[in-house]
Amino acid sequence: MEFDNKGIATGNTQEDYKSRKKFITDFYAQWIASNTTKHIYNKALSSFIEVKYLSMNETSGKAAYSYKSTFAVSYLTEILENAKVKKDNKGNTIFEMPKNNVKNQARFSKIFTMFYEKPAFGKIKLTVGELRGSVQKVQYCITAIEND
Repeated sequence: MEFDNKGIATGNTQEDYKSRKKFITDFYAQWIASNTTKHIYNKALSSFIEVKYLSMNETSGKAAYSYKSTFAVSYLTEILENAKVKKDNKGNTIFEMPKNNVKNQARFSKIFTMFYEKPAFGKIKLTVGELRGSVQKVQYCITAIEND
């Protein structure tokens, strides 16, 4: 296996995927240990975005498929703070309804697809779910946008 200077596997084998998944879960564990409130204020949503077990679980499963997405996770705080939410022509926030067939989305009433343009890196997609009832915003998944 080949690794970059952060210790992220760069190849496309099953072992590379498992190594990247472990990198992401270890990164989240360290992030949560140093961010005891487990949330970051996002200016575009005018709300805190919570980081929960679901955040780590969903992101490690999806982002580990690509080196660039795994690398993007290392910018977690910056992404949570600065990601922009899509808006319509009138300036209203655009959101989707959760997918019926996705068990992990069942607890959400809305799904926000947000983007962060990281200089010298590219575009990063942040998916945030709004919990039913509490309207608490939860980081759902982070992935890099390839070739955009």
